[in-house]
Amino acid sequence: MELRPYEPGADEDDLWTLKRAFERGLGAGTGGEEKEALYEAKLTPAYRERYLDWVGRCVATDPRCVTVADDDAPVGYAFVLPERLAMIWDAAVLNELYVAPEHRGTGVADDLMDAACALASEQDLPLDRLVLDVDPENARARAFYDRHDFEPWGEMVARPLP
Repeated sequence: MELRPYEPGADEDDLWTLKRAFERGLGAGTGGEEKEALYEAKLTPAYRERYLDWVGRCVATDPRCVTVADDDAPVGYAFVLPERLAMIWDAAVLNELYVAPEHRGTGVADDLMDAACALASEQDLPLDRLVLDVDPENARARAFYDRHDFEPWGEMVARPLP
């Protein structure tokens, strides 16, 4: 398994496939049919274009912010927001970490986490922390983050926009 930076143009389709699986897993695995339908509904061609454009802008700022786990094709990724966005949570932000189900339990997620932590430790941050948002219903992810010494830090709340 090789860990390498995301390559705009070459990796877009594979990253989108993984991102779609990430979103579908969140919808189906952490809520009922309503949440699953909500997450599925956003996976439109327009969302794909916006997401990949945003990834491209982030990678243009820091080519290492998306690390891909490659096993003859991308099977997972870690996306740490570029340092210029650290003020969002006064810390480095692990935006997404995903590994395809058939590669879970192989150490790929641990390697991606190590890469994310290494990148985050190089950022000039208001607070020396790596933060992420994890759904409380996602027991597998919570156990993974617990194993990597993450602990509760505040609580995110949200409201729908009109």
